[in-house]
Parts: sequence; structure tokens; C-alpha cells
Amino acid sequence: MRKSGVLMHLSSLPSPYGIGTMGQTAHEFVDFLHRAGQSYWQILPICPTSYGDSPYQSFSTFAGNPYFIDLDELARSGLLDPEEYADLDWGSRADRVDYGILYQKRYKVLQKAAERALQLPNPEFDAFCTQNASWLDDYALFMTLKTANKGVPWLEWEEPLRRRDPEAIAQKQAECAQEIAFWKVIQLFFYRQWDALRRYANGKGISIIGDIPIYIALDSVDAWAHPELFQLDENQRPRDVSGCPPDGFSDDGQLWGNPLFDWEYMKKDGYSWWIQRIDFLCKVYNVLRIDHFRGFDSYYAIPYGSPNAAGGKWHKGPGMELFRAVEQTIGRQHIIAEDLGFLTDSVRQMLKESGFPGMKVLEFAFDSRDSSNHDYLPHNYTPHCVAYTGTHDNDTIQGWMTSADPADVARAREYLHLDDPKNDHWNMMKALWSTVAELTIVQAQDLLGLGSESRMNTPSTTENNWQWRAKPGCFDDDLADKIRQNMALYERL
Repeated sequence: MRKSGVLMHLSSLPSPYGIGTMGQTAHEFVDFLHRAGQSYWQILPICPTSYGDSPYQSFSTFAGNPYFIDLDELARSGLLDPEEYADLDWGSRADRVDYGILYQKRYKVLQKAAERALQLPNPEFDAFCTQNASWLDDYALFMTLKTANKGVPWLEWEEPLRRRDPEAIAQKQAECAQEIAFWKVIQLFFYRQWDALRRYANGKGISIIGDIPIYIALDSVDAWAHPELFQLDENQRPRDVSGCPPDGFSDDGQLWGNPLFDWEYMKKDGYSWWIQRIDFLCKVYNVLRIDHFRGFDSYYAIPYGSPNAAGGKWHKGPGMELFRAVEQTIGRQHIIAEDLGFLTDSVRQMLKESGFPGMKVLEFAFDSRDSSNHDYLPHNYTPHCVAYTGTHDNDTIQGWMTSADPADVARAREYLHLDDPKNDHWNMMKALWSTVAELTIVQAQDLLGLGSESRMNTPSTTENNWQWRAKPGCFDDDLADKIRQNMALYERL
């Protein structure tokens, strides 16, 4: 059945308090998607962001981002007074997130709500802590210790805590019980609001596609609590780190810097951590997109401390063995495989065996730097795929038209019959919607016809990423009706 959706991260929703949240504007966006005839809302990882603000570098693979907790919802629950947050300066620009201001002010407001929630007996809180103890206990302690250490990475903590000495851990748990409870109740706030938003979306016929990064951050509770899962040396530092080799897009490659998995250890353990992770997130979302799927077939290892990714080597990953173990334990799940980039025959075979739909990106079809761009030309699509105009790592359509190589743009115009620059975004989206792909996803920025200033992320850069926000009122009924007309035209209602 042909369907369509929109890629729009929670952080990008309009909000008077500095960043998009799971409150009223999120529910209104669901209403917009419903009126527009959409079936899916795709978002980026909703875990807590660390330095650099990337949702793909998180303090925890299981926790929710406290910034997404809606303050008005907490006020309606009696946990906040609007005067405690409504008049604070949350940033001067409605179209950008100021993460510095959020870091300075958001937790102080949440602290007040948490103190009130913890003053009275709360059976819901007790049940939440019990149900999520496998990750919540370590996360709350990790964030407590990180705060006490002024935010420095756990590798710089004092030795007993860095190595999780049982006596030192027990002592901190007793000394910091109140602080630990704060981080736990914040997670209750998050998942209470998330569950309400997901139920609302599903009730409107909107399924939520979430994202799971293949790697975790070195400075995370995952690495601190389970160092045995990663390729770390005797000092708990990575031997090699993640990235991508040099290609047509970068002479130095991409140095991501994440610790690599100890796949031999994970195999002996029956891949229990991965099974727990995928199981948890498949319950959080309706559909799970697995980022960097080719990394399970083979992964690129760069010596720790290298200035760039040029000196790395390829190593064999777990392949289908991992996904068979997942399916045997938790059953068949709704999964999308991010299979972008250079694909070997073994990666293609793994994708085929998995049965997961792969991805097609229309902008890639005309990029002369990509030797596999013919795979992304619409006439080569098969129904069993998810087709995008661009992802969070791509420019917007209007931005791409002005920033890409002129020869690539000329080829796109000829192939797609683009003869009206002001409507390039609409015409390219129509070309996508007309394909045989069973599911198509477009960026919210493209529905609004925005340029490169609204780009979500530019890979291999650290400035001005993850900040774009939609302005209030832009997702109106007229836009929804126009989208719906196209859905009817291309039989995607």
C-alpha cells in the first residue's frame, strides 16, 4: 500500500520555550499530518544530547531528552507555575535552538517540578523505576556523577568511580539519593509525555518512525556501565574508533570517534545488549530506522588519536547472525535499514536476507561524486524501499539547487523536468511521490520551500547543526490541503 510521511525532529517544532517539545505544538503537528493525508512522522533519536548537541552522540541509548519535556504540560499537572518559566529568556530567534541557554536554564526549571513530584508518594514513579531498572539506575547515577564532576567525561573521574568500584558506587548511591531520584523522575516526565504523544498520533492514523544510531558515544552511561561491550584498552580508552574512509565527498574521510563494539564478546553473550536495545526502541516507536546498516556487515576502524579517517581499516561485523538472534528473541519487527553509501555485494546480500526495506535518496541520484548514484534514480526504484528527497544529513531541495555542482543540477532539471525554480521543491517532491516506492518521506523544510539556512546537519562539521526550528503557524490548513491533493493524485492517501 502506497504511503507517505514527513521527516521533522521534535527539536524543530515551534515553541515559545527555546526548543520543540512533546506538548501542544507536537499534537498540532500530528493534526497537520493527518489533514495532509500522511501516514508517518519520522523523527531523529530522542535520547539526551551531549556536547555538540547531536542526537547521534548521546549520554544514553535508552533515556529520553529532558529538553523535549513540555513545561506547559507540567504546569497543567500542578508541578510548575507558569511564572517559573514563561518569562525567562529562551533565545532571541524563533527559528533556531540556543542549546547554551537551554543547558543553563532548563534543568533549573525541571528541578522545581521534580522536587514537587517527589514530595508525595507516587506509585507511578515507583512502578516506572522498577520496570526500567536495567538502564535507569545506571543512567541516573551516571548523570549525578557527571554533574558533580562539572560535566567532564567519565574517563576523567577519580579512579574508583571511573572503574565502578562497588564500594565507591554504593557510597555515592547513599550520599546522592536525592540527586539520583531527580534524574529518574525526569525520565518519568519524559516517557509519560512521549506515550501520550504516540497514542495521539496512532489514534490519528500516524505511525512514528524513530532512529537508532549504530554507535554510542564514548562519554555515555553505556560505555561507563558496560565497558566489556566495546574495544577498550586496559585504561578503558578506545583502541580504534568509528568513521568512514575517504571518498568523493571528503579527502580525509569522516572521523566520528565512537568506540567500536567487541563483536566477539557480544556473540558469546548472545547479543543480549543489542536485543535489549532494539526491543526497547521498537516499543518506543512504531517503526525503527537502523542507522549505518552496512556497519553490521563490515565496519571501518580508525586508530584512536588519528587526526582524520584516512588510516583506518575494514573489519568483519556480525552480519545476519545478529538480526537472526534479535528476531528469534523478540520476533519480527518493523525496521528500515539505512543502507546508504558504498555497498558491497555482502551488504546487499545482508539487506536481502533481512527483508528490511532499504533507502533511496533522490538528491544522491544526481551527485557526480557518488559512483553508485544510478541506484538512486527513480527508474531504478523497486516498491520495497523507503524513498527520500533528502535526509537530515542532506541540504534542502532549494538549498541543493543553489549549492550543488551546476552540472549535477542541470542533470536533475533535465531528468525531472524542473523548469520553475520557485517550485523546484514541489516538483522534486512530486517526482518522489510518483515513484513505485511503497513509502516516501520528505523533509518538513522542503514542504515549506526553505533553503540551506534551514539545513539540519552538515556532516563533518560542528557548527550550526541541529538548530533549525519551524516558525509558528507555518504548518497551516492551506499547506495541508495542498499536500493532500498530491497524495490523492499519486495514490498515497
